[in-house]
Amino acid sequence: MNSYLVRSVIRKSLLQAGGISQTRYSSTTSITRSSTESFVRDRSSSNYFSLYRTLSSKTESVSTAELGSAKAAKVEAALIEKEKKNDSAGGGEKKETGVVFSSYWGVSRPTVTRDDGTVWPWNCFMPWETYKADVSIDLGKHHVPKTFLDKFAFKTVKLLRIPTDVFFQRRYGCRAMMLETVAAVPGMVGGMLLHLRSLRKFQHSGGWIKALLEEAENERMHLMTMVELVKPKWYERFLVLTVQGVFFNAFFAMYLVSPKLAHRITGYLEEEAIHSYTEFLKEIDSGKIENVPAPAIAIDYWRLPKDATLKDVIVVIRADEAHHRDVNHFASDIHAQGKKLRDAPAPIGYH
Repeated sequence: MNSYLVRSVIRKSLLQAGGISQTRYSSTTSITRSSTESFVRDRSSSNYFSLYRTLSSKTESVSTAELGSAKAAKVEAALIEKEKKNDSAGGGEKKETGVVFSSYWGVSRPTVTRDDGTVWPWNCFMPWETYKADVSIDLGKHHVPKTFLDKFAFKTVKLLRIPTDVFFQRRYGCRAMMLETVAAVPGMVGGMLLHLRSLRKFQHSGGWIKALLEEAENERMHLMTMVELVKPKWYERFLVLTVQGVFFNAFFAMYLVSPKLAHRITGYLEEEAIHSYTEFLKEIDSGKIENVPAPAIAIDYWRLPKDATLKDVIVVIRADEAHHRDVNHFASDIHAQGKKLRDAPAPIGYH
């Protein structure tokens, strides 16, 4: 009799499976009631009480789960409503895509404006990081190689120029783009290694970490500007990937072995950059390259006039390269004198 009742309960439960409903509750109640009456007749009161308590606890657990789900739904609805109120009150930053970036961690950027009150459109640099390039800098300075390392650095740079001339020829826009992907590497490598050395030896760097990282960032901004003017093709992007991978690792190893040689090579690379941008300006003056309006990012970064052109951009970039030339030759001279960079104050504050 007991096994028959149990099988009946299981059979009816399976037939009515597929979700908890009011019908299931009523059928379960009737089954419980009928099984209770049978067990009263055939079993002792203690066994009946045990089975009844088991079935009752199952029913109570279902009701408790349902009640918990209802409470969770109410809490979730309240949280959603609170987020909507915070967003309407300015608690998040909305983009054009409709995505809301929460300021929960307190890292949201405050509203930044230009001098004329318009909203600052760039996230990669702020108004206080802009500057006016020193276009009066001497462009014709050249470090005459005298020592073996200087001559080796000079010849190395001249050899590196040959494949560049063959590949780009007189396409100075693409040439400048490739040049900047390489020129941004030395400052980053030098700054990174000086940073690690400062941590290891518990020593200040004399400002050279900041100076070299500023140089790397400035060269990167040159690249961001050139990309606005020259759209690189797929094979040029592949070339950039290859050259950067080879040059970064080679320069990293070189800086570990001889910082003097590394800075001297960088100084000669900057001299070649000045030459390339001078040729670029000649092509613009001759009309072979159209003197298009300057990109908006260049106007804001170098504080150029609103009607600035491509020629104005190339002039300020060339001035930056001349400054980098002087900084790196100066750094190499410090090492040539048997001193450390931290022994001489870094030329910071230009950018």
